[in-house]
Amino acid sequence: MGKITLNHITKIEGHARLDLEVDKGKLIRCELGSVEGSRYFQGLLKGRAWNDAPEITSRICGICSSAHGVVSVMALENAFGVKASEQTITLRELQTIGERIRSHAAHLYFLALPDYLGYESAIQMAPKFGKEIKRALRLIKIGNDMVTAVSGRVMHQLSTTVGGFTKLPKQEELDDFRKRLTDAKEDVFETAKLIASLDFPSLDSDTQFFSLNRKKKYAVSYGDVKVGDEIFKQKDYLDVIEEYHEPHSNCNFVVKEGKSYYVGALARVNNNFDLLSDKAKNFCKEIGFNVPCFNPFKNNLAQAVELIHYWEDTINILNDFKVRPEDIAKFKVKESHGIAGNEAPRGVVWHEYKIDDKGKIKFANVIAPTTQMLRNIQDDIAKYVQIMLDSGKKKEEMVLEIEKLIRSYDPCFSCATHFLKVRWH
Repeated sequence: MGKITLNHITKIEGHARLDLEVDKGKLIRCELGSVEGSRYFQGLLKGRAWNDAPEITSRICGICSSAHGVVSVMALENAFGVKASEQTITLRELQTIGERIRSHAAHLYFLALPDYLGYESAIQMAPKFGKEIKRALRLIKIGNDMVTAVSGRVMHQLSTTVGGFTKLPKQEELDDFRKRLTDAKEDVFETAKLIASLDFPSLDSDTQFFSLNRKKKYAVSYGDVKVGDEIFKQKDYLDVIEEYHEPHSNCNFVVKEGKSYYVGALARVNNNFDLLSDKAKNFCKEIGFNVPCFNPFKNNLAQAVELIHYWEDTINILNDFKVRPEDIAKFKVKESHGIAGNEAPRGVVWHEYKIDDKGKIKFANVIAPTTQMLRNIQDDIAKYVQIMLDSGKKKEEMVLEIEKLIRSYDPCFSCATHFLKVRWH
């Protein structure tokens, strides 16, 4: 009997652990779980005023604070029957896109790329790949500045609220972003070419792809949900997916009809390929990236494709967008129930609230993308480990490949240091 234990999976957001057991060349146990301490955000919301929810939940993640803040506002609007204006929807999408740009650039260059170039970290890469590191930092800054301009702060939004914005961005700020994005064309396409040049391992995930879906636009913050060939309304999410607990993890797992599913950039590109920007689709054609793609390692490539899409789409939005004065929508706080989904960089995030007649939160449920992708990662690890066992890979090689697979999903457990401890028995 052989055991592999990865206590500290590195270059991911947060702390995770993997336990594997092998008997006579066959994998008999694969358990991936979060070892993060419980933070009780859902409990923290209970009994608080309804308008505390966006403030508190934006603190769930330092990378995806906008995704949580925006979806929290959307769920409350659904609870109170508030219809966001077209301007508000556009600004929320720009805020979300800004977060997507900074997150994808950070993951591709600092977390994923070292795996393929043979480095422990991006710091070790810097002497030889200084040009690439600077490119990443420029893209991250553009994303950060977009979030700040729209929401008032780079992390933990200030101005995004139920019914609109407490402070609107200045037109000159948005015009400046249009120019900066136009000037960033080389950074965007060189990033995509670099990622496309990597030698991705072969692996087909036996999964279904789960993402938001709109008829005429690549979905960011609004839309129905597409999984496989099914389309359903956001309010029906718990009729489609199910949370359950595994004793080896502090994080719940989520399944659809007992089976794992895939969220994130690869799911979005697979489900919404026809709605990508022209330049993003042309790039896919040039490099031979065809959909549906079932290789989880190519989530990195899907993120690079999305960078092209968001770059082009945002320029097109800003070409025609003019900020106009607008009051926050009026509404009545009442006993109600609201649900919303939003695309975080790593996939769909769900918020659900029940509000009493005094405006207090009596129930809250938050399902993050990583919670939903955990079962799929675990299933893919089991399949990949068996392939490596059959091919006679050495233990050290297997550990590196397992980590590479986990990082390809860009999971967000919280924040991690770069150190790996592997225990063999």
